[in-house]
Amino acid sequence: MPSVAPKSLSLEALTSHFPLTIPIPHPGTHPDLITTNDLHREEDLLRNPTSFRAWWSAIHSTREAFVALQKIEPPLDLPQEVSFLLGPLATPLQRISLQRLTYLCEAALVQFPNSFKFWKAYLTIRMSNVLGRLVVKKRAGGKKKFPEMKDALEDDMEDLEQWEGGLDGVIGWEEWKSLVATFERALMWLPKLPRLWLMYFSVFSHPMCPPVLSYTHARRTFDRSLRTLPPSLHSRIWVRYLLWAELKGGETTVSVYRRYLQVDPSITERFTAILLAPKNSDPRALQAAKLLLSLARKAKRAEYTSPEGKSPYQLLGDWIDVVENFPDEVGLDVEETMESNQALQKEQTSDASNGAVEPVLIDGKLIRLTGPATAPGDNSTHAYDADEDPQNPQRLNIEKIIHNDGLAVYKDQAGRLWTGLATYWIKRGEFDRAKNTFESALKTVLTLRDFSQCFDSYAEFQESLNSALMENLENLDAGDEAAEVEQELDTQMKEFEELMDRRPFLVNDVLLRRNPNDVQEWEKRVALWGDNDEKVAQTYTTALETVVPRKATANFHRLYVNFAKFYEEGGTSGQAEPDLDSSRKILEKATKVNFKTVEDLAEIWCEWSEMEIRHENYDEAIRVMQRASAVPKNIKINYHDHSLSAQARLFKSLKLWSFYVDLEESIGTVESTKAVYDKILELRIANAQIIINYAAFLEENKYFEESFKVYERGVELFTFPVSFEIWNIYLSKFVKRYGGTKLERARDLFEQALEKCPAKSCKPIFLMYAKLEEDHGLAKRSMAILERATQVVADEDRFEMFTIYIAKATANYGLPATRSIYERALEVLPDRQTAEMCLRFAALERKLGEIDRARAIYAHASQFCDPRVNPQFWTEWNSFEIETGSEDTFREMLRIKRSVQAQFNTEASYLAAQTISARQGTRKAEEEADSDQDAMSAADKRAGGTNGPAFVAAKQGMSRKEGEETTGQPQVAEAVGNADEIHISDDED
Repeated sequence: MPSVAPKSLSLEALTSHFPLTIPIPHPGTHPDLITTNDLHREEDLLRNPTSFRAWWSAIHSTREAFVALQKIEPPLDLPQEVSFLLGPLATPLQRISLQRLTYLCEAALVQFPNSFKFWKAYLTIRMSNVLGRLVVKKRAGGKKKFPEMKDALEDDMEDLEQWEGGLDGVIGWEEWKSLVATFERALMWLPKLPRLWLMYFSVFSHPMCPPVLSYTHARRTFDRSLRTLPPSLHSRIWVRYLLWAELKGGETTVSVYRRYLQVDPSITERFTAILLAPKNSDPRALQAAKLLLSLARKAKRAEYTSPEGKSPYQLLGDWIDVVENFPDEVGLDVEETMESNQALQKEQTSDASNGAVEPVLIDGKLIRLTGPATAPGDNSTHAYDADEDPQNPQRLNIEKIIHNDGLAVYKDQAGRLWTGLATYWIKRGEFDRAKNTFESALKTVLTLRDFSQCFDSYAEFQESLNSALMENLENLDAGDEAAEVEQELDTQMKEFEELMDRRPFLVNDVLLRRNPNDVQEWEKRVALWGDNDEKVAQTYTTALETVVPRKATANFHRLYVNFAKFYEEGGTSGQAEPDLDSSRKILEKATKVNFKTVEDLAEIWCEWSEMEIRHENYDEAIRVMQRASAVPKNIKINYHDHSLSAQARLFKSLKLWSFYVDLEESIGTVESTKAVYDKILELRIANAQIIINYAAFLEENKYFEESFKVYERGVELFTFPVSFEIWNIYLSKFVKRYGGTKLERARDLFEQALEKCPAKSCKPIFLMYAKLEEDHGLAKRSMAILERATQVVADEDRFEMFTIYIAKATANYGLPATRSIYERALEVLPDRQTAEMCLRFAALERKLGEIDRARAIYAHASQFCDPRVNPQFWTEWNSFEIETGSEDTFREMLRIKRSVQAQFNTEASYLAAQTISARQGTRKAEEEADSDQDAMSAADKRAGGTNGPAFVAAKQGMSRKEGEETTGQPQVAEAVGNADEIHISDDED
């Protein structure tokens, strides 16, 4: 092992260690390459020079031996600067190990020049001694497929090789050059292996790589790899090529990316970000803007899909951001913009006048006036546009692009486009142009969102401008310049106040531009003008000229009505003279408008007539309604036929006729009112209310018979259930008028009413009929009517009808006469109501003293009453037996109760009802029974007789147990009779 020489920081002392591998070390030139321990290995290799295993084992064992020696070698006292410059070759052991491994690998490659394994191992050894130690990164797993270029660049950026240490490019220039030469020799033997190329490229990304190698030589090496490898492997090369170009920056990045974008434009967005990156000392905003504009237009034509998922509008928004940030570099100034716009207008005018479009191809040959060459058969290409060519230094006409590519396409996103254009002019210092832009925006946007965006930006700009003028005024001394600034500030403040005042009008303009047929917004517009009569009249006129009647929103007719009232009342403030002539002209014009509905047109005529009434022109009001209600010759017109105009269907408007008849009732004569009513009936547009009003009008004027005739016509026109109300009023009026004087006629009317009356509506008529017979006819007929009613009325009314029938029969014939009614009721009523009727029947029999009949009725009703659902019935029967029964009858009642309960338990339809009622009804009945504490319930609850016997005999006295004390009640003697004694007469035996 050679001794360590004293260290020196001079350049000559450091470079004296190199070169180490040029020329290739050999025992003849470097005697210390082979030691006595290596003789056996050398002899073995001389005997077997073609043995791959022997060479590989020799290289591997030699490398491991040097690694072991390096671990036990004591650290050398080297300055930190020397260790940093020399890197992995700082110690003599590392330098001699490099020479020995180089000797072995070169000798092995002489025998196996096409072995990838030998070349990779050799190059790895050489790279570790020049580049330093490779930092191994943890990876999640292998890649099954090469990703898209955008993702590949991001992945490789994270996985890019990083080295610790490294040989300085100046000190170790010879070793760097030798390493590159070794790679060149390897690629000469194995030019088609991409792994060797990628290892070679990692050398150029090393921070200590000499500039001679890392720039021009690297670029040529990348180009040579693309020429050498097949196209299927180019994507792997381009990833490293682009990352290397990003690392170098400047013109190199632009040139390399421009070459790749001709093949794959998917990373154009990444390229624009690089061009505008903050670390870029010379941002190329114009190129980035043109690239983004080109992408936005291609995306709109579906020729480009953003890898980041951006829409064409978002790409255009990125372009606007570039324009806002770099206005001077990207766009034209005001004069140039105006000249460009004029030239564009002239060009469009000339194209329109010529008519014919200039051909692109003549005789199959492409005509190219400017721009790059394009193939004649390429249909995907478009005409050359300097705005999309990043190599063209011509700046952009921002106004034209935003109008053509933005506002004309993305009308629902106009707010961002207008504010972007205004910001561009503000950044350029063209404040007047910016104001004009904001004003144009406020006059063209169609949504409140866009309006709010533009208005807020405009107001913020005005505030910032005012603040700047105030600051400037504070810094100036009194003089002409200060007076000029103060005057300008006053002007700006006035403009700002006017802008704030105009906001409600501007909002209304936006809503009207979005829907010019919005009647409510026109009304708001009128309200905004307040007392300005001239503007109000102008607004009404504009609204009536603009709104299309068939497309208008609700209450379009109110515009005409309110406009007429405006002249009628003398303006909004009422200070002007009323102008009825103008009001009549407006309403006259309104009557000729084809409204969407007939009701709107009828409202116009009614309002006209009301206006005449307000000014006491009663005859004119009548004439107006006569004009409106004029009946044409052909009255067979369908009121709901919307293919006809509203004027053609107006004569069938009930609203119009209702107003007309009310007007005639108020200021007309009886005959004229009757004529109007008759016309309504003739047109068959009357409803039940019209019939009732007509009859009431005739009745008020003492035309009773004619009013009854109107009722007759009404019941003929309408069917039930509408005619029921007419019959109800008609019959009540007739009975009130004639009473019993025209009884037969009244009976005929009632029979006519009941003839077609449905069951659910006939109950009031039957009751009224029975009341008539009871008051003015025969009681027998009244009972017959009630009996007939019990057979005809609906099931839900039948129980009440029987109740009324029984009450009337009781009043007229007494209680015994109601038995047959009860029996018939039990036959026809449903089970739910039968139990209630049985309770009433049983109560009747008890009043009549028929106890056995009452008990039989209870027994009959028990089959319909579940003890759990109807506990009230059983409680009442229980009370009945206690009061009038015996021990045997009480037991029979209990037996029936158990039998009925068992019967209902087997029916599924009662299970749900039993579950609910058992919690409510039974509990309630038990509480009532406990509170009553009658003798029989007390006897049921006794077990062994705590207070008395289980059943009381007729003559048995109540006794107490011996020794039992009384609690506040006197002792009852045995001679006293039982309070619960059942009295049975001899006749009942």
